[in-house]
Amino acid sequence: MSTLWGSVRKPFLFLSILFLLSANRALGQATPRVVDPVDNTNRVTLSGNVPTLARAEFDRGAVDNGLPMTRMLLLLKRGEDQEAALQAYMEQQQDKSSANYHVWLTAQQFGAQYGPADEDIQAVTQWLGTQGFRIEKVYSGRTVIEFSGNAGQVQAAFGAAIRNYQMNGKMYVANANDPQIPAALAPVVVGIVSLNNFPRQSHVRLAGLARKIAGKPGLQPLYTFPNPSGGTGNFYGLAPGDFATIYNSKSLIASGNNGAGQTIAIVGETNINVADVQAFRQMFGLPATFSSSNVILNGEDPGITSTDEETEADLDVQWSGAVAPGATVDFVISQSTPASQGIDLSALYIIEYNLAGVMSESYGACEAGLGTAGNAFYNSLWEQAAAQGITAILSAGDGGSAACDDFNTATEAQNGLAVSGMASTPFNVALGGTDFDQVNSWSTYWSTINATTGADVIGTSALGYIPEIPWSENCAQIGLAGCGTSAPQGSLNIVAGSGGASTFYGKPNWQLAAISHSLAEEE
Repeated sequence: MSTLWGSVRKPFLFLSILFLLSANRALGQATPRVVDPVDNTNRVTLSGNVPTLARAEFDRGAVDNGLPMTRMLLLLKRGEDQEAALQAYMEQQQDKSSANYHVWLTAQQFGAQYGPADEDIQAVTQWLGTQGFRIEKVYSGRTVIEFSGNAGQVQAAFGAAIRNYQMNGKMYVANANDPQIPAALAPVVVGIVSLNNFPRQSHVRLAGLARKIAGKPGLQPLYTFPNPSGGTGNFYGLAPGDFATIYNSKSLIASGNNGAGQTIAIVGETNINVADVQAFRQMFGLPATFSSSNVILNGEDPGITSTDEETEADLDVQWSGAVAPGATVDFVISQSTPASQGIDLSALYIIEYNLAGVMSESYGACEAGLGTAGNAFYNSLWEQAAAQGITAILSAGDGGSAACDDFNTATEAQNGLAVSGMASTPFNVALGGTDFDQVNSWSTYWSTINATTGADVIGTSALGYIPEIPWSENCAQIGLAGCGTSAPQGSLNIVAGSGGASTFYGKPNWQLAAISHSLAEEE
C-alpha cells in the first residue's frame, strides 16, 4: 500500500485502508477477534503440547540458546461462524443438486473466505516480530504462519525450555513444558504445531527380495521364486501387472483410464535416487515419465536421510505410478528442522500450490503423541485440502490397534488402543493393509511361470482376484496356540494393519447419514 500511495497524505491513506478492510468484510472477511492490547505480562498456557517422549529419563540438559529453530509453524483458528459456513459449503461441494457441486477453492480463495481477519494476522506477526522471530511465510489458507528463530528466543517468547533428549543412541530436541502466548492472541491462535524433532514414523515394512547380478546395473526383480529360507513352496512377488490382474484394471488401463491427465503428489522428507524409480518403471514396462523434474525441493535438500525413509519414498513413488501408469507422479521433499517435520512442510507445499488432485503420505504418529496443536494441525490441513478438491490419503499404520507403541520393536502393546492422528481426521482417507488369503491354495491364485512380455503384464503370475483378510504378521493370526514357545521366529509382535476409533473426532455426519440409509434399506 505504501508503494502505491507513497505521495498521498497519511489521513487519506488510513481512510483508504479502512475502506478496503470494510470491503473485504463485506465479501466474507472475518471480524477481528484480537481486540485487546497485546500484553506480554498477561499470558495463557497452550496446554497439551509437551511431547510424550520428552521424559525425565531421556533428558540430557538444555540446548544452546543459539540452536536454530527454523521453519516453525504457528497454527491459527477460524471463528465458529466461519467454521459453520465452511462445513456448509463443503457439503454443497458434494451435493450433485447444488450449484457448488465440485466447485473447488484455491488456497487463496479458502483463506479469503475462511481465514482469520487481516488485523488478526497482523497482530500475530507483529508480536512474533517484536520477539525477534523472522516471518518466513503466511500461507494462503491463512491458518499457518511459518517463522524462524533460535532456542533462546523460543524460551523468551513462549516460556518453553528447549532441551536435549537421548533415545536409542540418538539425540533429539524438544520443549520440556507447554508454551505460553499473550492472552490477547488466544482467540486466534491454536498453538505451535511442534517444537521438537522426534520423528514421525514411516509406515514401511520390509519384505521380499531382489537380486544383484554382476555386471548389470541396478537390482533385478524376483517375481516367482523359491522360498529363500529353505522351506517348501514358492514366494510370489507382486508386480504391477499382478495388481492389474488381481483388481481387474487391465481393461481400464487399456482403454486409457490409466491416470492420464492426473497428478499424484507424494509427501516426503528424504531425497531419493531418481534412477531407482526409472529402473522400476523400465523393468515393468511402465511409461518412462519420471525424471528429476518430478522431484520438487521445498527449501534445502536434505539428502538421503535414512534407509527406511528412502525405502518408504521409493515404495510410494514407484507403486503410485504402477497402479496409475499414466499419471504424473511428483515427489515433494522438505528438510526436517529441530522444530518442524519435513513431511508437514511438504504437505503444506502441496496444498499451498494446489499441486495435485491426490496426495499420498505414508507416515504416522499416535494421537496422544501429536498433542493438542499437532492433532488440530492435521484436521485443519486435510480440511483445507478437501475444500480444494485434493484427496489426502494417509497410511492407517502398521502397529495394529496400538499406534502409540513402536511396531518395529514391541512384542506386546503397552499403551492401549490408539490410532494415528495424522490419519484419523474426518477429512482424509485412511488406508490400512490386507493380506491375500492364499495359504495352501497357491495354485488356485498363482502361476509358477512369469509373463515376460506386454507392457502391462511383465512379471505377472497372478491368475485373478485373490480373497483378502486383514493384514497381520503376528502369531495371533494363527491362533493363540501358536503364540507360545513354538511360535515362528519374529511372529510375536504387534505388526498389523491399523485403524480404529479416534479419541478426538466422532463419526462425521456423512458417515452417519450413510449408516442410516443402509439401515433403512435393510428394513
